[in-house]
Amino acid sequence: MTQPRQQPLYDIAELCAKKRLTQAILCPGSRCAPLTLSFARHKKIQTRTISDERSAGFIALGIAQHTKLPTVLVCTSGTAAYNFAPAVAEAYFSETPLLIFTADRPAEWIAQQDGQTIHQPGIYGQHVKKTFQLPQEYEHADSQWAINRIVNEAINLSLQEPQGPVHINAPFREPLYPQKDEVIGFSENVRVIEDFAPAFGLTEEQKRTLSAAWPTFNNVLIVAGQQHDDTNGVSSLANFFHTHNIPIVGDIISNVHAIEKVVRHADVFLGQASAAVKKTLQPDLLITFGQSVISKNLKLFLRDFAPKAHWHIQPAGIVADSFKSITQVFHTTPPSFFNFLSTLQSTDSFKQQKQENFNKFWEVEERRAVRTLDEFFPQQELAELEVVREVIHQLPPDANLHLANSMSVRYANFIGLTAAQKDIHVFANRGTSGIDGCTSTAVGHALVSARPNVLITGDLAFFYDRNAFWHNYPLPNLRVVLLNNHGGVIFKMIDGPGTMPESDEYFITQQKLNARKLCEEFGFEHLKLDNKRKVKNLLKDFFEPDGKTKVLELESDGVLNKAIFDHLKQKIHKSYEL
Repeated sequence: MTQPRQQPLYDIAELCAKKRLTQAILCPGSRCAPLTLSFARHKKIQTRTISDERSAGFIALGIAQHTKLPTVLVCTSGTAAYNFAPAVAEAYFSETPLLIFTADRPAEWIAQQDGQTIHQPGIYGQHVKKTFQLPQEYEHADSQWAINRIVNEAINLSLQEPQGPVHINAPFREPLYPQKDEVIGFSENVRVIEDFAPAFGLTEEQKRTLSAAWPTFNNVLIVAGQQHDDTNGVSSLANFFHTHNIPIVGDIISNVHAIEKVVRHADVFLGQASAAVKKTLQPDLLITFGQSVISKNLKLFLRDFAPKAHWHIQPAGIVADSFKSITQVFHTTPPSFFNFLSTLQSTDSFKQQKQENFNKFWEVEERRAVRTLDEFFPQQELAELEVVREVIHQLPPDANLHLANSMSVRYANFIGLTAAQKDIHVFANRGTSGIDGCTSTAVGHALVSARPNVLITGDLAFFYDRNAFWHNYPLPNLRVVLLNNHGGVIFKMIDGPGTMPESDEYFITQQKLNARKLCEEFGFEHLKLDNKRKVKNLLKDFFEPDGKTKVLELESDGVLNKAIFDHLKQKIHKSYEL
């Protein structure tokens, strides 16, 4: 028995396991055989094979979101690597760690009309934190050292703030498979380079700055952007609210809904409130953290009614100035920031009263939105918005709620989650806001999470990503709510495309499919929602944990959905005229 020539490559799997990377998605191909064999034969790594690389990338993304560790993603050479690109871009902007291996031909064979050969180094451009190139020869000790060093560095980099995808291009020379006398095994003493992350606590200088500036502001507003569930962060924020009576605005994707007094419906009332009302809501100081917000109405409000100062909290990385008002950046964590501010008790009763009044202004508008929503439902005709409301209200208490892009995430944001639903975690691909991998991302979660995974999606996103199901792995905890209006109804909702004569064909893109045949093909249970009287019983069956993958489909008319959505906005607008 001899040591395989590819031993340094096989040891990549051992290194990943030692660094707690235990999930790998392997796409079929031959050029990637050394990596495929090493990961597939490692007992501490859970491997799955997904044939469609685009779907595979998003499934890996969902797994990484759940585990909070990089998912290993492997493909063969050529255009297979390009099909990872949408998921790589989403991972980059959503700050999700991925470790991407693209197998390649040796450098001398690039552009020599050899099969499955393209220019792969740097293929993902600025959408990865870094691209590495492995040595294509493995015999020399320096090459073996370089392979180990590169993979260590790539894993460490993917986990450094801001987290994100890292690409390793790996040129492999034939033979790609072990010889008859070779045994695939793993070296005992694979070197591990540990990278200890900084704590990102507030510095003494930052504390002095905050202590001096804090008493100078009266009307303070907090806006939480998208973030994954963070119990410590929510707890520190809730304590901060109770200390200072400062309104907290959070979209559904911010995962701060566990806070009782959070403003959940800013998108509802800011789109209809008068300029005079908005003026009362204008902050002197805006504090933000997290990533993007869904609400365009909130963005426009904060740009049009700009604060005097804007503090942004972000541990590391380039800061996005979405509201065009940032004045100071604090490179720390939200818990560190808000825990410290909670210690700054105000002794000025006039200042406290002003802040309390400002908070009440926001509370009044939040109550107006909630009251209007409660009065608006139920509607006589069954449409998408009401179905989303019923689904959200009946979610299992420990569910992962996945929201596809376009109207699905907007409907859900209009409805919102309550503080009683504190154990529900919300996910959405809002890094790039594409529809291309919403289902696959939810599937990634369902593969590794025992929690119920509920996806609310539109028909274009659902059918575009149907290869999310093209694999051999059961999904007993996946539930899909399909809002099938036979086109992209969002293009009827937004200004511009709905008035164009080309709208139906080129923007809305009408399609005739429903999910019945797809469910038959993949062995899923199909529940057709075609009557209001069926809603409660169908949802009861839909959420029953009986080990089946289920699709609850509402086929509806886009004109009706638009009319009801517009009617709701008109009702909110009229509430300001009373």
